[in-house]
Amino acid sequence: MSKQLTRLPNDKIIFGICSGLAQYFGIDKTVVRIIMVLLLIFTGFFPVGLIYIIAYFIMPVDSSSNISNSDIIK
Repeated sequence: MSKQLTRLPNDKIIFGICSGLAQYFGIDKTVVRIIMVLLLIFTGFFPVGLIYIIAYFIMPVDSSSNISNSDIIK
C-alpha cells in the first residue's frame, strides 16, 4: 500500500494539514506545527499561509478516519 498525503480531521488544530504532513513524513506533529508557525512568522504569512489554505482544498480527508461531514466543517 502506498503512502498518501491526507488531512487528519480527528487530529487537528485548524484543518489537520500539519498532522497529515507529520504522518506522511513520519515525524512528530508538534515539530511540523512549530516549523509551520516559524515559517508563518518569518515570511510575513503570505507565502506559507497561502500554501496552507490551498493545501486545505487540495489534500483529501483521510478515509480511515471515522468522522461525519459536520465534523469536518467545525
